This record gives sequence, structure tokens and C-alpha cells, in this order.
Amino acid sequence: MTAMPEAPPANLILRDATAADMAYVARIYAGYVRTGLASFEETPPEAHEMHSRYAVIRAAGQPYLIAEAGGEITGYAYAGMYRSRPGYRYTLEDSVYVAEAWCGRGIGRALLEKLIERCERGPWRQMIAVIGDSANTGSIALHRRCGFEMVGTFRSVGYKLGRWVDTVLMQRPLGRADTRPPG
Repeated sequence: MTAMPEAPPANLILRDATAADMAYVARIYAGYVRTGLASFEETPPEAHEMHSRYAVIRAAGQPYLIAEAGGEITGYAYAGMYRSRPGYRYTLEDSVYVAEAWCGRGIGRALLEKLIERCERGPWRQMIAVIGDSANTGSIALHRRCGFEMVGTFRSVGYKLGRWVDTVLMQRPLGRADTRPPG
């Protein structure tokens, strides 16, 4: 059984990301790229690349959030298009990353809950979590606590850090979901 995370720090602030935050975002993400399986990237992107990715998310009107505690950026989350083809335009994919020193303190859950809330205000109807590594019990539990259901696992679709890695797919409805057509 997975232990429940601590309550988020009392001084936790969730806010919209800015371009100036991308150097911090790049640092947080680099740790996951270098040593983890949550991302299948193998070379950490530079801050300017993270800025470009941020600009795409924001230009599409999708949320990109920052968590701060005591003036320190402790994590980030955003929702981007699940796929680029027009038929997927009402489906988002979430990404949530917490600085290693702040993991297990409820920051990921606070970010994901706020991200879902923001996405439900938009036209989107479904959110997909594509979780690297079927052994990533923390991310799977986080998503489950936030209303995601397991929909499948792609076995051994990635190869990183000397081993084959699964991808877990989870999904949750947003707003009206599929109860009626969009628009």
C-alpha cells in the first residue's frame, strides 16, 4: 500500500508560469531526464528549449503552473494536446514534475488538482496521463487519487538507462466529458 503524502507546505503558492521560470523548470526536469524513467528523453533540454515548449502550451491557451514554497520553485505542471491531429483537440495530456527535495510533500497533488480545475474551465473533455515506467507507483497513485483510471500499459516501448520501460496510460474526464458534443 502506498503511503499518503504529507500535506503541502503551508506557504505553498500555485501560480501561472512565466517565461522567467523556465530556467528553474529545466533544472527540475533535468534530474528526471538524467536518472529517471518518468521521461523517455535522454538528454536534458536547455532552458531555451523549455521556453519554446512553454510558449507552445501558452499560445494554445493551455495552463502551465508553478509551485513555490518559501520563494523556491518546487514543481511545475502543464497540460498540452494529447495528439496534434484535429480529432484529438478536446483531449489533453498532463505533465507534473516536483523537485526531488520536495517529493512526497503533497506538491504534485496540489499541482495536478489545480491543473485539472483549470482545464475544466476550458473546452477540453478528457485528460490523459502517459506515465513512464509501470513501477512508477508514486505517479500512478497520484493520478488515481485525482480521479484517473487505468486504461492500459504499453509493455517495453521505451529503452532507457539500460532497460526496457513500459508506459502506463491513465485517463479522467473533464467537465461534461462525453455526455454531449462540444461547442
